[in-house]
Amino acid sequence: MIHIGEFARLGQVSMRMLRHYDQLGLLTPDHVDPWTGYRSYSAGQLARLNRIVALKDLGFPLAQVAVLLDGDLDGDELRAMLGERRLELEREHEQARQRLAGVEARLHLIDKEHDMSIEYVTKSLPAVRLAARSADLEEGQAIGQVVGPLFHQVGAAVARAGGSLRTAIASYDVRPDSMHITVGYAHDGPAPEGTTIVELPAVEQAVCCVHLGAMTGIGAAWQSLVQHAETSGWELLGPCREDYLQAEGEDQTDWVTELQQPVRRR
Repeated sequence: MIHIGEFARLGQVSMRMLRHYDQLGLLTPDHVDPWTGYRSYSAGQLARLNRIVALKDLGFPLAQVAVLLDGDLDGDELRAMLGERRLELEREHEQARQRLAGVEARLHLIDKEHDMSIEYVTKSLPAVRLAARSADLEEGQAIGQVVGPLFHQVGAAVARAGGSLRTAIASYDVRPDSMHITVGYAHDGPAPEGTTIVELPAVEQAVCCVHLGAMTGIGAAWQSLVQHAETSGWELLGPCREDYLQAEGEDQTDWVTELQQPVRRR
């Protein structure tokens, strides 16, 4: 026999909870000392305790837990239910992570509203021939969810073709009701399998600045660039570009990205 304290430890629940389960008739001690009232359990009762806790964590009320247990819920059925709950929790976790990232990015934008440390230059941009892939940003989709996978796909195709991955560029064409994204690597040969050749035209004038670090903060740099262009008397033109001058490291802390916005004088 296992004393209630040890049984609680083995089952990773509190003794108070075990007493509550007893009151509800969910898990009755195997033995109760008539003189002391001490509760004791058998090792075999751990299986039922595990099912009670698992079903409770799945969100079932205890009254329904009793019905399920009395219906002889087997291990395979419970495992399937737990698997579905795990997927649900993973989705909730990812949604919460994305919301948190959005809050952090928005705070970063606010912090950068009056940042005077960014240096802007106006210069011409050369034409670039890319091995590329394109996609339209869907409603509610984050830009990074599109750009990252596209770069992985193009990079793998270019590498298989023996091309260079030194010059990486993303182009953003903002249309009335959508955003068309093209990403690729500078490439002189024929289009590697799974890519197309895209010719980015030369640009006479573009306002440019450099963003250092992770892509989560690049929105602040773009907003600052647009505000600078507007106050400097520039009109925004055509697709803008991001030229990834250095993009090594998964944490992106050492990334160097040049933002390039084509403009003309108002």
